[in-house]
Amino acid sequence: MKALRFSVRTGFLALFLSLAAISVKAQFLMDMIDTTTDLGKGMISIYKRYDHLRISGYMQPQYQYASGKGIESFAGGDFNKQVDNRFMLRRGRVRFDYAHYNKRDLPTVQFVFQFDGTERGVNIRDFWGRLFDGKWDVMALTMGMFARPFGYEVNLSSGDREAPERGRMSQLLMRSERDMGGMLTFEPRSKTHPLHYLKVDVGLFNGQGLSGPSDFDSHKDIIARVAMKPKPINAQGWLLSVGGSILYGGMEQFTNKIYTMESGKTDFDVDSSAANVGVIAPRQYYGADAQLVIPNGKERGSTQFRAEYIRGTQTSTRLDTETPGIIPVDRTGAFAPLYIRPFDGAYFSFLQHLGHPQHQLVLKYDWYDPNRAVKGRQIGDAAAKSLTGGDVRYDTFGFGYVFYYNENMKLVLWYDRVWNESTLLEGFEDDIPDNVFTARIQYRF
Repeated sequence: MKALRFSVRTGFLALFLSLAAISVKAQFLMDMIDTTTDLGKGMISIYKRYDHLRISGYMQPQYQYASGKGIESFAGGDFNKQVDNRFMLRRGRVRFDYAHYNKRDLPTVQFVFQFDGTERGVNIRDFWGRLFDGKWDVMALTMGMFARPFGYEVNLSSGDREAPERGRMSQLLMRSERDMGGMLTFEPRSKTHPLHYLKVDVGLFNGQGLSGPSDFDSHKDIIARVAMKPKPINAQGWLLSVGGSILYGGMEQFTNKIYTMESGKTDFDVDSSAANVGVIAPRQYYGADAQLVIPNGKERGSTQFRAEYIRGTQTSTRLDTETPGIIPVDRTGAFAPLYIRPFDGAYFSFLQHLGHPQHQLVLKYDWYDPNRAVKGRQIGDAAAKSLTGGDVRYDTFGFGYVFYYNENMKLVLWYDRVWNESTLLEGFEDDIPDNVFTARIQYRF
């Protein structure tokens, strides 16, 4: 027993020391191995070939100024009641990647751990493992906590994205972007494979994402995406990529009341059947996206166009359309009824390097309509008593300048102009002043 405790303690100590000293690990190996001998050179070669451990990360300190105090915002979170400007650390990510490679320099196993640390706390963002097939080199199995394979924007890293934040639609439907689940991927790794440009992901997920502490029902979401990776389409080197995505899932109903919005109606239909308890309310999304990159010549960067459209059915609560992370409850603590709405939304982006890859202009327009069945002053009408601010459409026009100082630092100056549709609801009669200017510096290693 003592020997067992000693071995466990020794193992933890070795793990701690290896992570703490990872930046000097290569030097440590060089010190321990005499590389002037054939044996030493062979051992270093084997280490580099078969095992790779990499640490990367970035931090995003920023200053923001809003058009009003205490506004609700999707540009990094709501402002406190008496605040219209703030300094904040939007993200602070550190990521550990481990991969084992075979003799053909192809990965066989990949493991990723990433956490996010800001002044608001520390949270795990990614924790997953991936197994590659070693025979055909076309399949991979991923399990753990990782990004849902839906759409383009959801999977575009916050460290690489030009706009400071994802759109309102992406944040509401898939807050935190990640979920717990398993996924099978078809992606040929050989460039000579006839389907080299094709990638297919099919996964099974809990459904609530990281917005809740754990899964609260037994129902799972199926998410799939088929994409053509960037492919030259002419002699000038234009690159086109397209994708289609589907999410087919839902959440269990815990009350007998279910509110459904139907096309052509001006208010929700209410079903109070006792049989509703335990039935799965639908959450179904269908999306398409495309990206076009046009080179502007040597040392002059590129022109890019991006577009994505999503529509479907969302189940949420009366006051908003965010995917619930926990079982919804009312003020008394009793289970709250669910509301089913037809929605749609899209974004269109234009990115242009200004004569040099260091300077970039970015324009982005997006909209999110949480309830396609009603418009404008139908919301808040006396005949539509169930409609709330959760049914109001928002449009956002964002524009900004990105300066890439070097590969480790970039500056983003961005302004979001946000419009909500005018309704008869109190507080939504006119456009709410909720515009935000963001000045951000990103440090990356």
